[in-house]
Amino acid sequence: MATAQQPSLDERRSAAAERLRAYGQQHLLHFWDRLNDAARSGLLDEIDALPLEMLQRAFADRSADAKQDAHGILPVTPVVMDQVDSERFVREGSAVIAANRVAAFTVAGGQGTRLGSDSPKGTFPATPILRKSLFEVFAESIGAARARWSARIPWLIMTSPLNHAETGRFFAAHDWFGLGAGSVHLIMQGTLPSLDWHGRVLLASEGAIALNPDGHGGALRALDQGGWLDRLAREGIDTLSYFQVDNPLCKPIDALFIGLHHAHPESSAEVSSKVVAKASAAEKVGVFCQRGGSRFVMEYSDMPREMTELCDADGALLHRAGSIAVHVFGVPFLQRLVREGHGLPLHRARKKVPCIDPETGVHTVPTEPNAIKMESFIFDTVPAAQRALVAQTTRVEEFAPIKNAVGDDSPATSNALQTERAARWLEACGVQVARDAATGRCLAEIELSPRTALDAAALAKCTSLPAQVGAGERLTL
Repeated sequence: MATAQQPSLDERRSAAAERLRAYGQQHLLHFWDRLNDAARSGLLDEIDALPLEMLQRAFADRSADAKQDAHGILPVTPVVMDQVDSERFVREGSAVIAANRVAAFTVAGGQGTRLGSDSPKGTFPATPILRKSLFEVFAESIGAARARWSARIPWLIMTSPLNHAETGRFFAAHDWFGLGAGSVHLIMQGTLPSLDWHGRVLLASEGAIALNPDGHGGALRALDQGGWLDRLAREGIDTLSYFQVDNPLCKPIDALFIGLHHAHPESSAEVSSKVVAKASAAEKVGVFCQRGGSRFVMEYSDMPREMTELCDADGALLHRAGSIAVHVFGVPFLQRLVREGHGLPLHRARKKVPCIDPETGVHTVPTEPNAIKMESFIFDTVPAAQRALVAQTTRVEEFAPIKNAVGDDSPATSNALQTERAARWLEACGVQVARDAATGRCLAEIELSPRTALDAAALAKCTSLPAQVGAGERLTL
């Protein structure tokens, strides 16, 4: 018998039907009579979680489909990290880290589908020789940072419903890479439904909505709803180092960047972002721009071609501050966004989504885009900051993403960049590294663990470096 605390399925269905009718989504209950009670309860749970007003508002906002108007948009001039007083800002950042004010945050909700794997992307073997997973590379770096600064540095990892359980099993199987289960926290991001061209929510089956993860911008909602923002604040953590899982050259804890975030005159200690100079106009990265004194990121797909190809007097791309999805957030800033109801805007993407016909129940696997997926982007926090710092680093130091099986941003290109960075660090320590005389390409294969050194200066303190690395040699340190 139903209680006041536990309404019956019929009562829940009646309330859901009334809500759905108000938004033209009553088709979601079309197959109710064909479902058993467990399926009915699951469907009602999904319906109750639908942000219908937000979806209706986002669908009606057709401006999201249009290319950005280039009028009034100016390039951003970043702070160049190798041209600042690094000693001062490293000292500032080190003090923040050592005071246990920093946590690491990794967005890892994707699968390795484009890489030929159905496993969580963070489990993909990423290093040139030992084939360590992306998760292991970051774990080693965070562990080394904990040791260097005698700091706690909790690690938060945002998973998705697609890979949450498997990610947990992976970490448990590897004993949390020596970090301790209590200091690594898996946080599952939310979902949003796919819509048809008329704004109707699609059904994946008679008793399930076609849902997809809500994008890396879902990090804000996941941190808030999980109580993590308040928990971090209670623990004295005011700095969140954010990065995505596909970049093994990323520095999860970067004292220089954290110091710039807290102490540079251009920073408000709310949000700081790293960029690299775009390799070409065609490179598929978002670009930091500004308009009316406010900085923001324009997606490469939204930027008009003529704007993408604009060059300055020296022939360099005018809009070249390419985002590498590495940020530092002030926890009070994120709390303010949540408190003030500053929801991140939803972006639309046309996708192929398997679904059923809402009348007949016939299942369709489309060969052409048939649906709109909604997602939010974390960089939409940038315009809300009082001052958003943009800091430029070098590609070979910090950006070697693994996104595609072959070609650009593939394991091959990432491994080459990982080797090149290791070779440069060794050369800075006086080690001779074999290179091609014509191209300068490193002729060895080198893998350097973060546990050995987090930077070239730390590597110089190692006592077991070789005098030289020859052509064809495979070296792990």
